[in-house]
Amino acid sequence: MKKILQIILVLTFTASISGFVLSSVNNWAKPFIEENRIKAISQAIFQVQSEGMRYEKLNLEEMDVFEVFDENDNSLGYAVVHQGNGFQGIIKLIFGINKELNRIKAIEVLEQVETPGLGSLITEDNFKNRFKNLNAQPLIKVVKDRKPSHNNEVQAITGATISSKAVARIVNEAVEKLKKFNGIEK
Repeated sequence: MKKILQIILVLTFTASISGFVLSSVNNWAKPFIEENRIKAISQAIFQVQSEGMRYEKLNLEEMDVFEVFDENDNSLGYAVVHQGNGFQGIIKLIFGINKELNRIKAIEVLEQVETPGLGSLITEDNFKNRFKNLNAQPLIKVVKDRKPSHNNEVQAITGATISSKAVARIVNEAVEKLKKFNGIEK
């Protein structure tokens, strides 16, 4: 019985010290992690709105939206950070859209955990370039086993249709939310 009590005390002490150390490291690292996240989003804003010189964050609860301005302080449109479910987990992306909310300028994938070699291909330029200058009205559609025939269609990645459709769905949802925020009806 004495041996069991001794083991319990040692394990309790070890777990307490480990928890304290992990908590301390987490508290120390949290501001650095947040700073790096902000830098990554700032950099991505200018990737999806390449003519942009500055941006202002808009007050939307559901997603991060930034209005982007050129060197003459004219609005170019928006950079929108939104996320949704993919095949394996959450896909978080940012995309640029014009101020009329009808043309996608570019997209960048910020985070994803899709299947390596299949769904993860959504991060490659070959897929992301399919969204450049794509019409967002009517809603973006993903086509499979054929080339897009309309200017709102994107060809799915072979073997990763679910991931391809997830990206289009995330963009479509964000565009619809942004339209409601701006008072633009369908």
